Amino acid sequence: MYTIDAKGMYYRDLNRLVREAISKGEKDLLLKNVNGQYYIGDGIRAKDVRITIEGVPGNDLAAFMDGPTIIVKGNAQDNIGNTMNSGKIVVEGHAGDVLGYGMRGGKLHILGDVGYRVGIHMKGYRRQVPVIIAGGRAGDFLGEYMAGGVLILLGLDANGKPIAGDYIGTGMHGGVIFIRGDVDVRRCGAEVGVMEPDENDRKLLKTYLEEYCKDFGLNLDEVMAKEFKKLVPVSLRPYGNLYAY
Repeated sequence: MYTIDAKGMYYRDLNRLVREAISKGEKDLLLKNVNGQYYIGDGIRAKDVRITIEGVPGNDLAAFMDGPTIIVKGNAQDNIGNTMNSGKIVVEGHAGDVLGYGMRGGKLHILGDVGYRVGIHMKGYRRQVPVIIAGGRAGDFLGEYMAGGVLILLGLDANGKPIAGDYIGTGMHGGVIFIRGDVDVRRCGAEVGVMEPDENDRKLLKTYLEEYCKDFGLNLDEVMAKEFKKLVPVSLRPYGNLYAY
C-alpha cells in the first residue's frame, strides 16, 4: 500500500501527490492524517484504484470521479460525489450537505447521518444508475430536483425521530427514493407520490442493500425486516407552467 502522510499538507500538494502516485501505477493508496483537504479524488479516471482516507476529507471529495473506490475511515464534509460518473465512495461515519449533486453514476454509501439536499439534481446517464444509500437520518430537501437514480434512506438509529426533514423530493421529476419506515406526506414536496414497494422494488432494494450491508458489517435481514415506502415523481415536468414558451 502506497502511503501519504497529509498532516499539515496544503490540499493542492496532497492532490498532486495522489495523482503522481496513480500515474506511476500505484493502485492502493492510504492517505493518513487528512484534515479538511479539498478535492481528493476529483476527476481521477482509473477503475482499479482504491484510496483509503484516515481523517476527515474536505469538500468536493470525488467530484467528477470516474472509476476509483474511496473509503473514508470516519466522517466526511459537503459535496461528496459532485457530478461523479462512476466508482464508489464508502463513508464509515456521517457526511454533510449536497451529496451526489448532479451525480451520473456510481455508488455513495454512508453509514451515518447526512445533511441537507442529498441527491439534488441526481440523474442517470445513458445506462448508468447512480445510487446513494444513507444509514442514518437526513436533513431537509432530500432528493430535491432529482431526475434519476436511486436514493435509499434507512434511519437505522432514528430512535423515533423523523428519518428525513421537510420538503422531501421537492421538484423531483425522475428516479426513485426508498425510505425505511413510515413517511409523513406533509414533509414531502407536492411533486412526490408515496406508495408501497412492489415485489420488483423489494428485489431491487435487496440487491443494493446487500452490498451496502457488506461494506459496513450489517445484517441484511434485519435491515430488510422493516417496511419501506417508495417515493416517485407524479409529473415529469413539475414546473412546466413556468417555462417561457
